[in-house]
Amino acid sequence: MASILHPSSFLSSSSSSTTTTKPPVPPPFSRPQATLSPPSKSLLTKLTTTLTATALATTILTTTSPSLAADSPTTYNIYYGTAASAANYGGYGGNSDKKASAEYIYDVPDGWKERLVSKVEKGTNGTDSEFYNPKKKSEKEYLTYLAGFRQLVPKDVILNNLALSDVNLQDLIANADGVTSEERKDENGQLYYDYEIDGVSGHSLISVTCAKNKLYAHFVNAPAPEWKKDEATLRHIHQSFKTVG
Repeated sequence: MASILHPSSFLSSSSSSTTTTKPPVPPPFSRPQATLSPPSKSLLTKLTTTLTATALATTILTTTSPSLAADSPTTYNIYYGTAASAANYGGYGGNSDKKASAEYIYDVPDGWKERLVSKVEKGTNGTDSEFYNPKKKSEKEYLTYLAGFRQLVPKDVILNNLALSDVNLQDLIANADGVTSEERKDENGQLYYDYEIDGVSGHSLISVTCAKNKLYAHFVNAPAPEWKKDEATLRHIHQSFKTVG
């Protein structure tokens, strides 16, 4: 007797024969993470030392050394003035050795030039010597003298008398912001009057004393810009004046 196959058995068999298995999907690729360990103490010390040295080297290269930036000190020469009369100017009729016959001295900065004083000028306003800065001729020092003074009179009288024979001094005093005066004595007890005139356009230092029956007046003048720049040098010149012999 023939066996009757149930339709469900057929379908089940057919379905089993057509089913396929999908291959497993691999997990997504991930790049291995690198593990960074903190730098060692010795490495940090080395890096810090290197950076410090680099910064120091940069500072040295970009900063001017004070010793190189500073101006070299000013050198001076001593001038020996004779305060000789116009008749004996230049040694004529007298001793031509200025050092041996000097009546006064003062310092002259190295590089300054001497202006030769004419006999006429010497005989009229008593100018005996003059030096100037060749870079700025109005920056100068000079000395005048007047005979017949045994001793100093009051300070204001002296300054007024000096201005009478010096138009530039008159103008400087008239337009001055301030005029100061003081007395001092040198190592030998000789009396000096020191004046300082601070004007809008210039500055003047004056030192006056009496010796050998003469009144000596030493002037140091400079325009305002040069005064600010060369004040130390100009004050040195002013303080170097004294009578000798």
